[in-house]
Amino acid sequence: APTIPAMAHTFDICIRGAGIVGRTLALLLARERLRVALVAAPTAQPAAATDVRAYALNTASRALLQSLRSWPDPQHATAVARMQVFGDQGSAVHFDAATQSADALAWIVDVPALEQQLAEAVRYQPQVEVVSAPVDAALTIVCEGRASSTRAEFGVEFDVTPYTQHAIATRLACEHPHGQVARQWFLPQGILAFLPLGGADGHTVAVVWSVEREQVAPLLDMEPEAFAEQLHAASQGALGHLELAAPRAAWPLQQAQAARWCGPMAESGKTTRSWVLAGDAAHNIHPLAGQGLNLGLADAQTLASVLQGRDYWRSVADMRLLRRYERERKAAMLPMSLATDGLQQLFSRPENPLQALRNWGLRGVERSGPLKNWIARQAMGTHGL
Repeated sequence: APTIPAMAHTFDICIRGAGIVGRTLALLLARERLRVALVAAPTAQPAAATDVRAYALNTASRALLQSLRSWPDPQHATAVARMQVFGDQGSAVHFDAATQSADALAWIVDVPALEQQLAEAVRYQPQVEVVSAPVDAALTIVCEGRASSTRAEFGVEFDVTPYTQHAIATRLACEHPHGQVARQWFLPQGILAFLPLGGADGHTVAVVWSVEREQVAPLLDMEPEAFAEQLHAASQGALGHLELAAPRAAWPLQQAQAARWCGPMAESGKTTRSWVLAGDAAHNIHPLAGQGLNLGLADAQTLASVLQGRDYWRSVADMRLLRRYERERKAAMLPMSLATDGLQQLFSRPENPLQALRNWGLRGVERSGPLKNWIARQAMGTHGL
């Protein structure tokens, strides 16, 4: 939707940040007949051809986006039928959607396509007004991402644990079709993921390669052919000859969580004003499990549900409601945060005893039916279904 100055409307909610989580929240809250101002930065949209981002979305996220009529077409949301996870000493774990009686383990979604679907839905939702600057509202929801300026403005401490790794992302055109298989290698030189794109018969993958920071500049400066050759070697030639199909992007990795996810604002007369955090503004985890956006969308769904279920006389700014949301989401975040951090620490260490331990662990998971199924259902977002 075109970004316009706020009109003289009374808003129930002001959402700062018009990314995927912000737009999803706007649509969810608009369904409850709440009047929503969505603050979009007046910057040009990135060209789809150069946007290398792709997300692994689970069953719960897909159901949420489908309910908002914002799920991309199959060409831009590739179902993952199988997942293969390889250790660095021949160990491996294989997951299969058929074993879980599921249509897919996850869907790899092209970010520009998803953003376009959400933007279209927002455009046709009369309860949502896209504005160019924050407006007065009972509740301000901060969805600005991990570098949120509003979070800092509200004086919220953001506890950051930086990793020694950066993520490098790009796209590859592959000689062999990906076969709807997501592949991940835990290697001494980093954690590499190939995520299938372009539908069931696609020959394109999204790449996320977590490497030590001193490796980043040399890898980014390599000629495309040499970089593709590095990926071919790291992936053990799984998809044949590889060619870069997009620019390379890189960013530092971190685990982080806000000390507080909600709080009161300065009162305006007798009207209560509050704020709340959602998505990357509240928490960051390592991308190795592919759960970052799933957690952000779960924030959106939980917050909307808490506000929807409030007593008719309660304001959306009621701190009891917001603290309930904070408790629920922090409790849900904890096991995923611990698991991803533990795996990152385990697989980033070169010591021989740790190499033996992690490869023994992968082999154990592969042999253990109940544990393997539990891990699969956690990743799929169906453990509570």
